[in-house]
Amino acid sequence: MTFETELYWGGAGLIALWLAAFGIALAATRNGAVEAAPATQEFGPEPESPAVVALLANRWRSVDRAAAATLLDLAARGLLELRQPADDPAHSTVHLTGKDAADLTPYERRVLARVAERAGGTGAPIGAIAFRGEERAKAWNGALRQEIVVEARLRGLSRARFAPLLATTLFMALFAPGALFGVAAVSGGHGIRPALAVAVLPALPLMWLLVRSLGERATPRGLERAGHWAGVQAWLHAHEEFAQLPPAAVTVWDRYLGYGTALGVTSRAGRLLGFDAGDKRRVWSSYGGTWRPVRIRYPRLRPGFGATTARLLQLACAAGVVAVGLYLFAVLRQPDWAVTTGPDADHSLRRPGLLLSAGWVGIALMGVLVAGRFGPWTLFVAFLALMPGNFGSAHGWLGHAMDRSGPLAGETVAIVCFGALAAYYLTLAVLERRAPHTVTGEVLRMEPRRRESAPRFLALDTGDADRTVAWALPPEAPAVAPGSVVRLAVSPATRAVRSADVVTG
Repeated sequence: MTFETELYWGGAGLIALWLAAFGIALAATRNGAVEAAPATQEFGPEPESPAVVALLANRWRSVDRAAAATLLDLAARGLLELRQPADDPAHSTVHLTGKDAADLTPYERRVLARVAERAGGTGAPIGAIAFRGEERAKAWNGALRQEIVVEARLRGLSRARFAPLLATTLFMALFAPGALFGVAAVSGGHGIRPALAVAVLPALPLMWLLVRSLGERATPRGLERAGHWAGVQAWLHAHEEFAQLPPAAVTVWDRYLGYGTALGVTSRAGRLLGFDAGDKRRVWSSYGGTWRPVRIRYPRLRPGFGATTARLLQLACAAGVVAVGLYLFAVLRQPDWAVTTGPDADHSLRRPGLLLSAGWVGIALMGVLVAGRFGPWTLFVAFLALMPGNFGSAHGWLGHAMDRSGPLAGETVAIVCFGALAAYYLTLAVLERRAPHTVTGEVLRMEPRRRESAPRFLALDTGDADRTVAWALPPEAPAVAPGSVVRLAVSPATRAVRSADVVTG
């Protein structure tokens, strides 16, 4: 065994040792069992806030429902007011009362500030509390979790899963296997760059495992208090109507509604009070003077959506190539094209289905090539379409197709469809040359697409309708923050945004 091989085996052994030590650390730091106390309606002396209770109820893994529970608790303590003007609790509104908020915790101030941002002095629907973008929602909820964890640690209910010394040791040790791999690569005559790549590569998955495991775990005091709140949860579960209480019921149930939401009992109130990214297709807006839900439609399958004039002409040419190619292929083909002679002829080549499919696939490939979408997956799909096994004797109608003159019924439909598509793209290209329209409104949402080169969806509320269709913001254009008022120069035919000017941020 060579020296380089020994180093590689040594690195593999260190990875196995690290994984074993990591597994032991996970087992040693797992949470103990929570022993539920008898059902009780008592919170106890100096009870934890609903937000901290949410951390305990979620086994120290997350703070789901903590923001909604905090909002209900603030309403029970008189800092907010929840009103339900009609039978549907989704139409409830939240209002500031102006009560002194000097004694609030940082996460309670965060929730109150979010409500004040949306409600202002006149109030807002509870659905308007949700954020309009994934990134801001994640950042806000991440900061909220950190503030809740700080209080849980101050109360002696939570601690870091891995002690600082253990976490540092595991972190430093995960680079040891890569160091051996790097030395082995250099000893084997490889360059510095390949050696560095080999040295870093093993550390990445190990680091991912370590980071995923960092979090909170229970203290003995935390397990005791979690058991007490499990007793409160059992008492609330005994009231069957409690799960369906609306947010405005806080006026009757006081702080119980907030704690019930933190414990996952009040499912309806927690579901309506969302502090996440919200519904992409239904966004509350006050642009125009009054709060109302605006429904958004995203034209994902609309041909030519956001395309430039050059792109529209390219797509028109691609559709035209397919239509013309299919027509010429159908008119000019002869029955004897499918016949081969000679004792060594491949029998699969005599199958009319293979000839027809080869013509259809070839025309399709030309269209894809003109459209600029040609790639490895295109060739793979074409290979599958041309596999001889797809054209067995069971497809008898293909045998009669070569004896007919002119296009088949399916070819006729395809020729008409692609011809119409080419005319459609040409019409859009002509309309795209017209002067742009100007629209002004508030940005409701800006949604990315799967492909980075595709235009992004920009949903705008102009204040005069309860429905809107998203515009296409070019990928090279700067992002526009949801909630800002913008003036757009747009092309209605393709819904493309030519320019965007921020009026108020």
